[in-house]
Amino acid sequence: MSVVARERNLVAVGRAEDIPPLEGRTVTVAGRRVAVFNTEHGFRATAAFCPHRGGPLADGLVGGQSVICPLHNWRIDLDCGEVVAGGSGRVPVYPVLERDGWLYLDLGG
Repeated sequence: MSVVARERNLVAVGRAEDIPPLEGRTVTVAGRRVAVFNTEHGFRATAAFCPHRGGPLADGLVGGQSVICPLHNWRIDLDCGEVVAGGSGRVPVYPVLERDGWLYLDLGG
């Protein structure tokens, strides 16, 4: 997926239908790698890499409101970015808006 539009702090990153349920995809937005997930509770986005050893979070197992890093099984809460099992740490999270079939990230400021 790629950036297709910019509106205030919102950046379009692709179509919602491009991320199957319980999967993630990595996008690059304003020079940042971001993982976007289709969870049971809607779309969520975090920094793309696990704080432990940089595992690709978009390739992890998604369930409930968390993702499990595919490298060492650290579990990260997708609502707050906090590591909740396997270790400690946090990844940045970004609000996701779905509008007219498109996904937009709010990168702040």
